[in-house]
Amino acid sequence: MSSRTLRRRIHHGDVDGKRWEHLETSGLDTLSEPLLADDDYIEHNKICALEDIWDDECKKAQIHWTFLFSNLIAQWAQWFATIVLGSGSRIGRLLTLPSTALNGQNNRMLPSSLSPLQEERLRNIRQRIEVPFDGSKTEHQDALKQLWKLAYPDRQLPSPKSDLWKEMGWQGSDPSTDFRGGGFISLENLIFFATKYPESFQRLLNKQDGCRAEWEYPFAVAGINISFMLTQMLDLKAGYPTSLSGIHFLKLLEEDEMAFDNLYCVAFSMMDAQWLAKRATYMEFNDVLKSTRMQLERELALEDISSVKDLPAYNLLR
Repeated sequence: MSSRTLRRRIHHGDVDGKRWEHLETSGLDTLSEPLLADDDYIEHNKICALEDIWDDECKKAQIHWTFLFSNLIAQWAQWFATIVLGSGSRIGRLLTLPSTALNGQNNRMLPSSLSPLQEERLRNIRQRIEVPFDGSKTEHQDALKQLWKLAYPDRQLPSPKSDLWKEMGWQGSDPSTDFRGGGFISLENLIFFATKYPESFQRLLNKQDGCRAEWEYPFAVAGINISFMLTQMLDLKAGYPTSLSGIHFLKLLEEDEMAFDNLYCVAFSMMDAQWLAKRATYMEFNDVLKSTRMQLERELALEDISSVKDLPAYNLLR
């Protein structure tokens, strides 16, 4: 469904939800950024965002202190079994088993040292994340043109500022104003999606599945939000990922240099499936995005997941 069916407009704000303004009724058929609503709804989401940040920090601290404490218990038990009871005694062997098991459990949660390949690939992703979109750069404008040609191969390329861009789900006539917290990597993600999984890309772009809401999410801006969500979820701006999802992601990165981009495609398809399942409308986009993140975290935590293709939601890409 085209953005022409939308009846109201949202004023500008950041992708990460730091600044929001008011909703207004308008006869225009466009969206202005990102996917939130009135003041009460905004305040609720700010509180939820703070709670999410606090929960993430608590999880990191819990993992850190559990690891230190288990190591301390393991060292004490080993010393006690060896020095006091003798490592060969039956009591000594019994005492060392629980601490060894506990230590092993935490070692499975915490990352071991990265391989040189993981280090290089993680460094490359961090470098990509740090690049902001710059409309004054020729290569960035060329990337936007490439995305248009992939999305609409039979249509004429619009000028850099044209209302035609709104049909792709940009919120204004100039797509360069929509990136903000997403950065250039979010455009690279969209191009990768259109190139690697063209059928799925076209299906989501043109909203071909299911019974859609009258107020549909804008495709391109939703993609920017997903890139930003993944960066946060995987803790990629940290010196070393400490979130559980970030730790699991390191395994995927070992197998696939483009794991982040492939995971982006899965997340986008997962979000659209959640959207349809919840019969959501524009004002509920943030709730859908939060549900998508939770589902993705659960799938990343499954055993025997060594590549993006092992994720159950990968089957959504068809």
